[in-house]
Amino acid sequence: MSPPFWERPLETLDAQEWEALCDGCGRCCLHKLEDEDTGEIVHTWLACRLLDCDTGRCSDYANRTRRVPDCLQVNIGTVAEYEWLPPTCAYRLRFLGEALPDWHPLISGDPETVRTAKVSVAGRVVREDEAPDLPLIDFVVDWPGQWPRAARPAARRGPAKPS
Repeated sequence: MSPPFWERPLETLDAQEWEALCDGCGRCCLHKLEDEDTGEIVHTWLACRLLDCDTGRCSDYANRTRRVPDCLQVNIGTVAEYEWLPPTCAYRLRFLGEALPDWHPLISGDPETVRTAKVSVAGRVVREDEAPDLPLIDFVVDWPGQWPRAARPAARRGPAKPS
């Protein structure tokens, strides 16, 4: 019996399997800023205008690259170069040879676990076309680039505290 597709190397996945690997968190749809001097990438809570902020999913996924020409597509050729992908990203995890976390819909069987684990952007962001008129730096946040405490795989939690 062969392993489930999500345990196989990324380069062996077909288009349908590749799409199914996405947990739908929406973190890759948030605007990022890059420091011109250091190259450091910081995340914001400003989302693409196509993101449904209630669900954390693209409202027009099939046409997203036509409607948003700079929409970044994660594929086998870009997953290595997009170092800004969140640490929770299934593409990043599998590229690094790591297992999917328990909250991933392919493991849990429930797409809501992305929200309950506080990985999804749903309810936490605002679309760029609905945002207050503030400098971009005012939208910078850390959480999209971090593991939510409740969502960390056991191996990432560190040693148990003595009782």
